[in-house]
Amino acid sequence: MDASMINKIQKAGEYASQPERATFTSLTVEFHGANSNHCVSLSEDGWSCTCAGFQKYAICPHIMALESLFKPMLKRRPLPYAPGQNIVSDVKKAKRYSQEIDRIRIVSFECSFEGYNKTHTITYDEGDWTSTASFFAQRGVCSHTMALEKVLKGFVEPARVQPAV
Repeated sequence: MDASMINKIQKAGEYASQPERATFTSLTVEFHGANSNHCVSLSEDGWSCTCAGFQKYAICPHIMALESLFKPMLKRRPLPYAPGQNIVSDVKKAKRYSQEIDRIRIVSFECSFEGYNKTHTITYDEGDWTSTASFFAQRGVCSHTMALEKVLKGFVEPARVQPAV
């Protein structure tokens, strides 16, 4: 391992302790609910979920769990409770879901990442990472992607490191 990679790993550790440096601009999650699987997504238009609760109330335990888990990276207010929603039941489910992270798999996301010198765009799509950082172009990994791997451990696949040239 060369000195530049060691430096990036150290910086990634610092960045990972500050998840608020990343802001999701889009997010797609496969959610294994208690009764069936759902696709939950976030875009500039807001949240969406394929479950019946979201279709009826525009909020659901799946989104509530994601809002809790990824709060520092969302930079948006949580969805409000809806009239007629079974709030007690949904809050209990959301809490349980946020503790059972094996139910959640991030399929894809795009985020902006505030580095020490510059803000970069990071994307993830079914295990494929990209970054606008120049080190990523050389090595297939950078301090920003490594930090996100740590923050999102268990939700995403790690980037594939390219050997030094």
